[in-house]
Amino acid sequence: MLNFAERRRAVRRLALAAAAVTLLALPALAQPMMPDAEMPDPFANSQCAAEPVTGSGPGFSSSRDASEDAARKAWGEKATAIYPEATWEMAKDAGVSCVVQGLYSKCFAQAIPCRPKSGASSDEAASDKAMPEAMGADEAAQAGE
Repeated sequence: MLNFAERRRAVRRLALAAAAVTLLALPALAQPMMPDAEMPDPFANSQCAAEPVTGSGPGFSSSRDASEDAARKAWGEKATAIYPEATWEMAKDAGVSCVVQGLYSKCFAQAIPCRPKSGASSDEAASDKAMPEAMGADEAAQAGE
């Protein structure tokens, strides 16, 4: 069994080794993966609202997941009033923050709603383009009726 001085030296060596590894990794972590000029803008083909929209559930919930879901749902209801195509996945600067009181939480979802610049949802546009290619002209005309 190690005496006090030996344990102290062992702990000090481990702490120094961990600090050295951390210091060696910091410069690599601080460097961006790609220069800013080369990073594509994920919202280049989107039209976004000028202001963020905030939504929250009706009250405190015993489940944080349920509270987060309620906040995103409330956000979605407000966002679709601006852009009917708005979804949480397409939102810019999306985030959820929660207030915790004991075992209960109330969450707030905030994001800028966006939509594709064309105005139509990408699923509708893709299905409209794919329909004539997938079937003959007569079948496409019948499907459109």
